[in-house]
Amino acid sequence: MEFLQHYWWIIISLLGGILVFLLFVQGGQTLLYTVAKNEDERNLLVNSLGRKWEFTFTTLVVFGGAFFASFPLFYSTSFGGAYLAWMVVLFCFVIQAVSYEYRRKANNFLGERTYNAFLVVNGILGTICIGAVVSSFFTGNPFTLGDMNQVTWQSAWRGLEVLFSFTNLCLGFSIFFLARTLAVLYFLNNIDNDAIYERSRQQVVRNSLPFVILFVTFLILILCKDGYGIQANGDVALVPYKYFHNLLEMPLNTTLLVIGIAGVLFGIIKTILHKQWRKGIWYAGFGVILTVIALFILAGFNNTAFYPSYTDLNSSLTIHNASSSHYTLETMAYVSIITPLVIAYIFYAWRALNKKRINLEEIKEDHHAY
Repeated sequence: MEFLQHYWWIIISLLGGILVFLLFVQGGQTLLYTVAKNEDERNLLVNSLGRKWEFTFTTLVVFGGAFFASFPLFYSTSFGGAYLAWMVVLFCFVIQAVSYEYRRKANNFLGERTYNAFLVVNGILGTICIGAVVSSFFTGNPFTLGDMNQVTWQSAWRGLEVLFSFTNLCLGFSIFFLARTLAVLYFLNNIDNDAIYERSRQQVVRNSLPFVILFVTFLILILCKDGYGIQANGDVALVPYKYFHNLLEMPLNTTLLVIGIAGVLFGIIKTILHKQWRKGIWYAGFGVILTVIALFILAGFNNTAFYPSYTDLNSSLTIHNASSSHYTLETMAYVSIITPLVIAYIFYAWRALNKKRINLEEIKEDHHAY
């Protein structure tokens, strides 16, 4: 049983890493009026991102579904109590889907500019809220669990209070600037347009620098704070420097974190130093996935509560008390064998869509352009 609980936390971590990487779509949407300076260039950016937005949306759904199936108590606790935060995230992704579908449809009553604004809103709120919610895995939430695990959320903000924490905002804005950094690396790799290429290169430094500062600040804050550790009797208690001890006591995961951070920095720095190098998205993207996996493991392994309550420590959720039954986890483990096939399909579809760089001529001739 314990093996299956750890196995499914790793699967959740992998899906979370892929999701954060694919948030470059959201980051690119926030650059529609920065990298692009006219309507043709904006259409070029939207169509470059439009070929990938469904990957992000689908991964979000799979991530949520896997979390629900493997750790249902987290799902019921978070969605049952912090529903306003999740509603903001879901609303952002709904207006994104609508915008890509209707942005340039004839006679749409809102107009193209409105849908562009929706894409920008999705890019800003979606990334910051996801980052802040994930950060609460380390900082905690105000809830108690009663009989039959009935959730009492002890804040009228219903999850939006995660935005009132400096630590949570550090990770939230870090994800925002990371998404923008990945987006410009993607534009360099995917778009054939000299003006967009030069502006994208300028944005690499402008977005990667605040990303690095905010992410390092977040790491320092969580490594120096008290963490939520599971005691020998099963109770949850505050443990000084818990996440720092997790780094020391899980060297394999620490190595994964270091490799991931190094991959992100390598993709960024080489792009800045070598003007014609276009492959930064792959190194940075792979590094992001590894880094997110390591952070999830840091939050959930080594007798740590992954969804802690700071108002009632023993209501905190762990991979042990929040998981599905042995039968459910085992059955899903067999199903999860197809995960490599899904990843292979995404890779194949990505390569098929990226056989050549997109340009203005292609967009103007495409009757199904976004």
